[in-house]
Amino acid sequence: MAILEICAVAALYYGSAKLGLLQQLVRGQVTPLWPPTGIAVASLLLRGARIWPGITIGALLANFSLGPSHAALFLIVVGNTLAPLCSYALLRRAGFRPDLGRLYDALALIFLGAFTGTLISATAGSGTLVLTGALATDRFWTTWWVWWTGDAMGVLVVTPVLLLLRGARLPRQVPPSRWAEALLLLAATACVGVIDTSRTPLLFLGFPLLIWAAFRFRLAGAAPCALAVSTFAIIAARHGSGPFAGHGLLTDMITLQAYNGSSALTALLVAAAVSERDRSQREIARACGHLAELVSKLTITGNQPVRPPQVSEREPRHYPG
Repeated sequence: MAILEICAVAALYYGSAKLGLLQQLVRGQVTPLWPPTGIAVASLLLRGARIWPGITIGALLANFSLGPSHAALFLIVVGNTLAPLCSYALLRRAGFRPDLGRLYDALALIFLGAFTGTLISATAGSGTLVLTGALATDRFWTTWWVWWTGDAMGVLVVTPVLLLLRGARLPRQVPPSRWAEALLLLAATACVGVIDTSRTPLLFLGFPLLIWAAFRFRLAGAAPCALAVSTFAIIAARHGSGPFAGHGLLTDMITLQAYNGSSALTALLVAAAVSERDRSQREIARACGHLAELVSKLTITGNQPVRPPQVSEREPRHYPG
């Protein structure tokens, strides 16, 4: 069973790497969204640390034709393996829950899983390219920035979707109006995607969609919506359209990753806050129900006052003094 899970993780890593490389920006292997890192972190959270060989195999297959040398390939693969393992260890130590039902879980995924663990892969990969001469020294920070934010965005927008799919099930007894609202949200997201990839700089239209999805559909709507708007922004940056027209690579990457980070943060934090509010309301309603039941029982049986204990005459009384 473990071998099958390792093979599945390796296949998913390799397949998502090929998709991510379609939007490469630096040396054919550095992309603003690296889905394999998000898949690796989600796999570790769901199946445990025993599937780490699948991450290594997938990273080896994905970078085999890209590495400038065997030594560089080895270091890049090691960095790609250690980064999700570090994120997993930090999240486990912080008490992270994969259901992302708490605001604490969303913050942990953002700052520990996405922003901290991925520092390893970005530093190892960019440093390796510079040391082997495959990348000019003056392009280190640009490459490092794109590498780090690409891995971080993979965790922010891909991992929540995979964690959501673990417990996904077809909803029951849903009114038709709810299905109509979901279809309307889907259509609005597609329309915003068309606008974002055109020459009109209207990326901010994605934020109302994210808030709508988070408030009405919680993480089930916010996570896919964040993945969609981030993908549209990457396509726009890749083609130099909208707000990405006429700027250098570093400026475009700062703009793109600031937008992607803001959209992912908005989706996760709002969805988690709404879920916490719903849970608090359910607990309050449950407590009120118990209290009402107790009052009803007291009303039926009658409330008999409890008399204070009487002091027996035979008991000796002690007076001070």
